[in-house]
This record gives sequence, C-alpha cells and structure tokens, in this order.
Amino acid sequence: MSGNGGSGTNADKHPNELLGSWFVRSGWSKGELARQVNRRARQLGANHISTDTSRVRRWLDGENPREPIPRILSELFSERFGCVVSIEDLGLRAARQSPSATGVDLPWTGPQTVALLSEFSRSDLMLARRGFLGTSLALSAGPSLIEPMQRWLVPSPASPGRPESRPALDPRRPGRLSRPELDLLESTTRMFRQWDAQCGGGLRRKAVVGQLHEVTDLLQEPQPEATTRILFKVAAELAELAGWMSYDVGLQPTAQKYFVLALHAAKEAGDKPLGSYILSSMSRQMIHLGRPDDALELIHLAQYGSRDCASPRTQSMLYAMEARAYANMGQPGKTKRAVRMAEDTFAEADEWDEPDPDWIRFFSEAELYGENSHSYRDLAYVAGRSPTYASLAEPLMRRAVELFADDPEHQRSYALNLIGKATVHLLQREPERGTQYASRAMEIAKKVRSERVNTRIRKTVDTAARDYGDLAVVVGLTDQLAVDLPETAEAV
Repeated sequence: MSGNGGSGTNADKHPNELLGSWFVRSGWSKGELARQVNRRARQLGANHISTDTSRVRRWLDGENPREPIPRILSELFSERFGCVVSIEDLGLRAARQSPSATGVDLPWTGPQTVALLSEFSRSDLMLARRGFLGTSLALSAGPSLIEPMQRWLVPSPASPGRPESRPALDPRRPGRLSRPELDLLESTTRMFRQWDAQCGGGLRRKAVVGQLHEVTDLLQEPQPEATTRILFKVAAELAELAGWMSYDVGLQPTAQKYFVLALHAAKEAGDKPLGSYILSSMSRQMIHLGRPDDALELIHLAQYGSRDCASPRTQSMLYAMEARAYANMGQPGKTKRAVRMAEDTFAEADEWDEPDPDWIRFFSEAELYGENSHSYRDLAYVAGRSPTYASLAEPLMRRAVELFADDPEHQRSYALNLIGKATVHLLQREPERGTQYASRAMEIAKKVRSERVNTRIRKTVDTAARDYGDLAVVVGLTDQLAVDLPETAEAV
C-alpha cells in the first residue's frame, strides 16, 4: 500500500469534490496526473511512489493519500494555475507538523533563530537521505507571509551579543574563532555561490546545508559580540543560498523556509542590505509561483528597509525585481518606470566608493539586461502575447545573451536567457529562430543541475510544438528534448 501513497483506511469515504473541481479545470487526464506525481516524487527522492490511474480515481473518490502525495499535488496544481493551491484547497488532510516546521511567523530573537536554523538544517540533511525532503512543509502566501516579514523593520531590543542571549564568554581566553578562520568561512560561502552559478542548485545543495549546520553549532558556543555578528551574517548568506538552491531544484516550501530563516539571521547580524537581498530572492520565488502581488510587497519592504544603506548595484537589482512584479501584474507604465530606475541606478554603480558584497556581484550588466528583457517579455504574455512588448524585450535579451556567452561563471543565467530569447522569438512568430536558441539552451542545461532551467525549456518546447508542431525544426527540437533532458530524478 505505501508504494502507492494510500491512506490505509477507506471507511466512510465520500467523493472529494474540491480535488475533483481542481482536477477537471486542470485539463489533465488521470494518467497525466499520475505521471506528473511520479515524476515529482522522483525529483524529491521518494522513489517508492508509483501512482497509476486507478490510484488517482481513488483519490477523487475520497481516499486521503499519505505524504508526500498531498504536498506534491499542492505543488502541481499551484504551478498549473499560477497561484498557491494549498492541501486544504484540495480537500486533503495535512499531516501533523511540529511547530518549527509550520508557517513563517517565527520569533525574531537571536537564540531562537540559531535553534531553528540548527533544527531545520539538521532535519534537511537527515530527510534528504530518506527521500522526504520538504514534504512536511507548506508554502505561505498573502498576509500570512507578508505580515511576519514586515517585522524585519522593527528595531531589535538589544544587540545579538547581549549576555542574556548567548552563552557566557570566559574572560580568560580569547574567542574560539580567529580572524583567519572567520575569513575562511566567508571565502567558503563565496565558493559555494560560484558553484551554484556555474552548476545549478542540484549539485552542491546538501554541502551548503551541511556548512550552515556547522555555523549554527559555532553560534551556540561562547563568542565575542563582533564574532557573533559575523557568524550570523555567514549563516544568513548560507541559508539564503540553501533556499536559492532549493528553489532552483523545485523544492519550494523548503526554499521559503530557508529564506525566512536567512532574513532572521541577517537581522541579528544588523545587515540591512543583505536582508533586502534575501527579500528579493523571496520575491523571485513568488513571481515563479504566480503571486506577483506578494512579490511586489516583498520588494517594497526590501527597498524601504535598505533605503539608506544599499549600494547602487543592490538598489538597481531591487528596481529590476520591482519591474518584474509590475509586469506580471499587467501594469506597463509602472513596469517601464522601474526598468528606467534600474538602468539609471546601475549607471551609478562604478562611482560607489565602497566594495560591493559578494552576494550582489552576480548583478552584472548582463543580468540587468536579462531582468529588464524578461519584464517586457512577461508583459507580452500578460497582454495576450503582445508583439509590441516582445519587440521591447528582444534587443535587451539579445544583449544579455551576448554578454552571458562570454561569462563562464554564470552558465545557468546564460541558459535562462537563451530560453528567454527563444520565447521572445516565438512571441514574434519566428519559430525557426526560437528553436535555435532553445536548442542552444539545452546544450547548456545538460551541464547545469537546475530543475528550473529544465522546466522552462520543457514549457518553451511545449509551446513551440503547440503553435508550430508541423514544422520540421520544431519536430527536431522535440526529439532533442527527449534525448538531452529525459525526465529523470534530480539530485537534491
């Protein structure tokens, strides 16, 4: 029974009308839904799941499947409809969760932030090996997400090094960590970030989580206040990176949990620009999940919280993300204004007299062109495949692709912008050129462990096949997809 995700008890069953309603509107057949559940289960490492049409029929008839099936169904329907579809929305019962695994409204105190980071990273490392990573979590959205994040702006009652919030420091000996050891921790974080940009989130995610867990161990030992702040900053960067990598491989609830904990750690470190960067990562995730209103709220929170301390490069990135949110909300005027602000602010980056932190180094001229072109591309989709907005996107996307082609450090961004270029040409009814860029993206994707890249390629090829399926180049592209990116499990 467990291999099929059944509940084990079928007494007093009634048809699940809520699940049935979402299922009918999805347009999927029972076989298609079963295949998608199996594919997502493999991505999670839950290889014991083997769903078929009869099992889907039993769910519709009222059987409540065991975890991780409810979470998988929630994610699949959320992606299908472009909004968060909770387990409860599907008429399914959620498994009982520990307090630390539920929600994002967590205490904003140093000791509890350390404890939660330690517990969650340890659980992640353990559960990843057993194949149930992220299945005990639920995504938060709307006020339940935004309101707790607004507390990032509330001043801390005392510094993170206050005596009552950390173990007593023995005055007879110096802090446990030397400056070279702290430098090594920071350089290791930079190395992990480079690996992610080059190889995607699927290859080194567990190594980042393991390093994060080690840092939380150090935070639970006596340290001087200055060392504690540095360790909180390192923990915030590692937690954000663990969240980003989780997002990249499709583990959305896990990603959100890491982002929230990263923001808490950044607050303890007193690093507002880093906090704004973490909020921008949360905003990207909300755009991906079809929640542009939430994305905009998070970006505005980031902009306000770092208004007096963020560098021009960081401010430019936040404006570019603001444009993405407005584009997905279908607001062209505000999108164009945010795009201009991103460009104008980026032009001031070279005049900034302080070195930028490593976490914003990715936001290059290529990234600026890429983000702004995606904003216009997104506007084109929202406006019913508008050729006008596609024509605004095309030259920016072309420049982004040219710049990323010469950047070996950011291969995933190169692949994503090649896909973006392909979609723009499809919007402009140029399928031959679109397939050329999609084919190049597949070549890069084979070297990058990113489910996000693979999913976007598959969606782009599906669109090309739907609109131009009788063209030989599109048939060839579909064949290439089956060979180059077979739907197999992703490492997490």
